Amino acid sequence: MLVLGIESSCDETAAAVVDDQRRILGEVVLSQLEEHRPFGGIVPEVAARSHLQHMDRLVAEAMKRAGIGFAQLDAVAATGGPGLIGGVIVGVMTGKALALASGKPFLAINHLEGHALTARLTHGIDFPYLLLLASGGHCQLLAVDGVGRYSRLGTTIDDAAGEAFDKVAKMAGLGYPGGPAVEQAAALGDPKRFSLPRPMKGKPGCDFSFSGLKNATRLLIESLPKPLSGQDAADVCAAFQLAVAESIADRTRRAIREFRRTRPDGRHLVVAGGVAANTALRQTLITLGAETGLEFLAPPLKLCTDNAAMIAWAGVERLRLGLVDDLTFAPRPRWPLDPSAKKVGFAGVKA
Repeated sequence: MLVLGIESSCDETAAAVVDDQRRILGEVVLSQLEEHRPFGGIVPEVAARSHLQHMDRLVAEAMKRAGIGFAQLDAVAATGGPGLIGGVIVGVMTGKALALASGKPFLAINHLEGHALTARLTHGIDFPYLLLLASGGHCQLLAVDGVGRYSRLGTTIDDAAGEAFDKVAKMAGLGYPGGPAVEQAAALGDPKRFSLPRPMKGKPGCDFSFSGLKNATRLLIESLPKPLSGQDAADVCAAFQLAVAESIADRTRRAIREFRRTRPDGRHLVVAGGVAANTALRQTLITLGAETGLEFLAPPLKLCTDNAAMIAWAGVERLRLGLVDDLTFAPRPRWPLDPSAKKVGFAGVKA
């Protein structure tokens, strides 16, 4: 079984071919970092135009690397949401056109499900497992019971972890993208020099909050001499990164208790999404998994950030179950994995 995957939900344009033996046969990812760097963040219109400009070429390159023609595909999968709607439209329309022209089924993939199922592509694990999904737009804890079967245990009540990393990097003058910049600076800093809050730590439930930590970091930076010295920036980043890791660990520990109570056969703690590339967070979760009896798993770094291999694999998973879509599917800027979950706080439709 061969599936072509297309990803265009944010600022990476990507295409990949994956088979049902968990092999990535052809993959290409085009980053838009240089196009957005002058603005200090992602500009949706710029992203959509870039997707439109490069998508056809990248699909052709992925197929070439896989060494196959469209007739050999079993389906075409494309991210149908959530994401920046202009980019999602480009990917969906490309996927539909290729499916129609080749006479293959079309699969609209929830971008978050792509992240959620990546550990099955890379490690072949069984359901159920506990998932921490941490990215620029989302921070959630979910019990993954099967394809399309997710129970949300916790979510952000305001901002996502990745968004907080980006804002702290900007405030500290470290540029864009923020996550790698903060991690690099933190490696040279003293995490104990400054004291920052651990949002939600010790409180009931499994929800996250990062807006207060973000504001506390802003006040800390404003209190320091200007321009911010390299050491001050490093120490701020180290303190911030430690606060995020400890806050996430506290929330995840509570989710593990609930997960093990309701799903005693679950054996894995999985982290996915762009923030999953953060080494300090990974190490914290490895320790937490060892303490709580769950095996920690994380995809390779290149499969944590947005990519098309995860979309193609989610397509394989859904195609096996006959979960195909027709060509009337409409792209979605919001698409929760657990639609039945209660809305919370100030996260709005992101939750």
